[in-house]
Parts: sequence; structure tokens; C-alpha cells
Amino acid sequence: MTASADAEAAANELTPLADYLGSVLRRLRALPPLDLDLTQAHGNVLAEDVVAPHSFPAFDQAAVDGYAARWEDISGGGRGVGYVPTQSGGPGGRNVRLNVVGDLGAASWRPVRLTPGACFSVAAGAPLPLAADVVVPVEWTDQGMAAVEIFRVPKRGYGVRRAGEELPAGTLLARAGTYVSPALVAVFAATGIGHVVVRPSPRVVIVATGDELVDVGRGSQPGQTVDANSHALTAAAAEVGALAYRVGICDDDPEGLRGLLEDQTLRADLIITTGGTGTGPGDMVRRILSRREGSRAGPVTFTEVALYPGTSLGFGTVGAEEVPVVCLPGDTGAALIGFEVLARPAINLLAGAEPVFRPSVRAHLLETISSPVGLREFRPAHVAERRGGGYTVQPLNGGPYTLSGLAEANGLMVLGERVTTAAAGSTVDVLLLDRRR
Repeated sequence: MTASADAEAAANELTPLADYLGSVLRRLRALPPLDLDLTQAHGNVLAEDVVAPHSFPAFDQAAVDGYAARWEDISGGGRGVGYVPTQSGGPGGRNVRLNVVGDLGAASWRPVRLTPGACFSVAAGAPLPLAADVVVPVEWTDQGMAAVEIFRVPKRGYGVRRAGEELPAGTLLARAGTYVSPALVAVFAATGIGHVVVRPSPRVVIVATGDELVDVGRGSQPGQTVDANSHALTAAAAEVGALAYRVGICDDDPEGLRGLLEDQTLRADLIITTGGTGTGPGDMVRRILSRREGSRAGPVTFTEVALYPGTSLGFGTVGAEEVPVVCLPGDTGAALIGFEVLARPAINLLAGAEPVFRPSVRAHLLETISSPVGLREFRPAHVAERRGGGYTVQPLNGGPYTLSGLAEANGLMVLGERVTTAAAGSTVDVLLLDRRR
């Protein structure tokens, strides 16, 4: 049997990624909803539809600074003091003049009515006088105080915002599953909403395991590896919107690991470990969490998944509260890819967010690349919009060099299990990474 045939046979024994993800995500449920004050709701996901209890605007109001008037008085149909203007003045070059009978600001509350030939000086946001149907901008007038001369005539309704014009009462403002953005907070507040029911942001605890790990601030030495994983995964969890807590480094001590995980179940909705998922003599996480007790299987199942980079993933629950735990490989690039394909969807599902996966596009490949047989590869890439429409994608470092590629990437190119070579000019799927730059 050839080397390629051996590789293909080995790959056929792996669990397809889609099957694995389906089996994991079906076991998760969104967190119970909370009623939160509006100021605390940003960043969470709505647990139920939100309907406007009041209209916005709540009353007829001026949209610009100017003079609130009756359009018939300035268009020739009323009894304005002066003559009728056009866009550059009225007949014979004469302009309309109206009596200014008062001033209205945003804090004005007494209802007033316009009479023929009169107007009110108004500030943007001020209640509109009854019978007013136009606001003449200040710059189209001589800015008079007792009487005002109007140089240009706006269309009827200009500068006026009617009650409920933008959002009538009863409007569906947002559906369950919607992310609460700053703009949505403003919409809720403007329509009279002070509390909303949301799914809380998941509390995610990150633990790096391994006797070889040392903390950041130094270089790796033989027998030592700097813990980049817990820092990177904490940042990744926070980017999704989780409340992320980095526990730090846990040695390969069975009792220490069990005790640490048990303690963290008290404050976690999801625990992520990194390292120890393989079958080697030092892979303590897999040995401890998958250990059978009597006739019962361990709480975490480790699966060889058709994923590249990184094939060994673990999922299950720990503690009496049965807190979900995701176990990722120790290689930093593989851990970040594992986070993208498994932990990130799990966090979104717990948060009630939809969709749980990143958006994707189809893009034209700029360079011919090869991919491992039988594995679904996620390769860092740079995706760009083409001037004529569509996208192009440039592959970056992958495989054992995935970490350096991810630092530059704004996308992840997805190459299926049956793809061994992708030719330049072919079309591939690309997940869009959310890079806030």
C-alpha cells in the first residue's frame, strides 16, 4: 500500500467534522433568560421579540432650527404679510414676511396654535404648533425676531417630523436572537423601553494544561513552552461576546486538575481546556476526563475528527452542575482553529445568538495549494472584494505554521475532505473573520 493510500485509509477512520459538530451542538441549550436594565443589555442577545410600546417621534416636532409656519401662508394661498416667494424670491423680487409670535424650544410643553400670517421661531426637537405644516430653515430667512422675511419656500412638510413617522406604536423593533447593539439600545429607549429580556453573556473559563508550560514574558527553553494558548483563547472568547476568565496554567496533576475544574464549575457556563487531548503518555487531560468509573464512561468524550490542523477534540460535562467543557489541542494554531470550529459556535449557542457560525463567501483562489487527504482544512487567508464584484482569496501560512498565518488573516479558507489540490482560479469557501481594525 502506498503512503497516500495509507493516509486515506487512516482519514477514513476519523469522524467527519459536520457529524461531530452536530452531535456536540445538539447537547447544548441557550442559557436561561434575564430581565436586564437597558444600560446593561448591550452585547447580549434578545430572548424574546421586542415591540414598541410608544411611537417615535412621540409628538409632531421640528426637525430643523427655523420658523414653523402654515405652508399656505408662504406659498401664495394664505394671508402672509408680504408677497409670495419662489426659490429665488417672489413676484417682482419681493419676499414673504410673517409675524413671529413666539419661540419654542425642545423643552416647551404648552400647546400653541398658529394663526394665519404668523409663525413661531422653533429649535430642532421642539413641539410643532397646531396647524403648522412646514419649518423654514433659519438660513433661508433674514432671522428676524418680531417679523421674519423668507427668501426661499420649502416644500410642504419640510422640516417636520410627525408623531410615529419613524416607528409607530406596536412596531416590531427586534426579534429574539438579535444582538443588542448601541443603536438598538437607542431605539428601545426612544420608544419608552427601560428593560429587555436577554440571554446573558456566557461565562467562559480558560485553562491551559501541561507541566512544560511557563507564563508569558520569557522565551521558551528546552522542556518549557510559553503559555500562549490561555491568553489567545481568552481574547477569542471575549471577541465572541463572552465574559472570559483566564485561570492560567494547570500542571499535569490528576487531583489538581480535577479540583480546579470542580472549582470553576461554580462560575462557568463553559470551560475550555487546551493541551493533553492526544493519546501520548503526557496527555493527562484525556486520561483523567475520559476515565471510566465503574460501569460508567467518563464525563468527556475525546474524538478523532477529520480536521486540519488538530484532530483530537474533547467535549462533555464536568461537576455536579454538568457544566459543558471543550477540550482543545495544545498546539496554539490548532487550538485557535479548534476554537473557531467548536468553541465559538458553542458560545454563540449558549448566548442564544443566531447564526452560530461565521458568515462565509465564495472566493476565487489566487494561488494553487495542496491539502491533506481526508481532512477538512481551515487555512488562514486574506480575502478581498473585487472591483467588479465578488471576492478573491490569497492563502497564508497553514499546517504547522498556522499561528503566523492567523495573525495576518481576515478569513479562513475551507477545503473539504476530498480536496487534495485546489487550483488557482478555482472557487473556494471562506469564513470571514471579524477583525476590528
